[in-house]
Amino acid sequence: MKFTLNNKDNFFKDFDKAYIEPPKKLPLFIRLGAWISKKIIKKDIMIPKLLAWYPKAAISSGIMESLVAHDDKEIDKRLLKMIRVQVSVMVACPFCIDMNAFEFDKAGLNIDEVNAIRIGDYKFHSFSEKEQLVMEYVNLVTKTPVIIPEEIVNNMQKHFSERGIIIIASTIAQVNYWARLIRSLGIPVAGFSDICKIEKS
Repeated sequence: MKFTLNNKDNFFKDFDKAYIEPPKKLPLFIRLGAWISKKIIKKDIMIPKLLAWYPKAAISSGIMESLVAHDDKEIDKRLLKMIRVQVSVMVACPFCIDMNAFEFDKAGLNIDEVNAIRIGDYKFHSFSEKEQLVMEYVNLVTKTPVIIPEEIVNNMQKHFSERGIIIIASTIAQVNYWARLIRSLGIPVAGFSDICKIEKS
């Protein structure tokens, strides 16, 4: 799947910067947060600096990000990575696809599985029954309006504990938050991997 940025209905002001510039002076705690972020992901990303225009958004976003699940005895990192990639694709956020698909192999996914998620092939042969169910759930929860049939609810309750469902649902919501925020500001791909191929012409 490729994202063509010259589509007049999907406006990007520039391929290298967002629609707005960060403030010239950043609060100390945001500079610190941006520095920590850069140390962890080895990239100087723009979003913490842009959120400095409204520091409450920066604080709340940082707290949310620091507390999300990345591995769990019931919802392992493979399934969480699948959720993150799928939401990113559904929202069509190139930055998010790039970031969330990065190091997919370390989460137990292979390139064919990542590509299956990108094209919406949720029945790919190597996906387990649980994984296929979660991908269907992600699809329903990320669409607008959110309509979840009783059968899906029953299947989720059959395969996952209440705690597991909360981890899945909150992960979907967290990625939706970031994908829609980042896309709404036109933040370009940071170049974590070559998963997200973007055509400029």
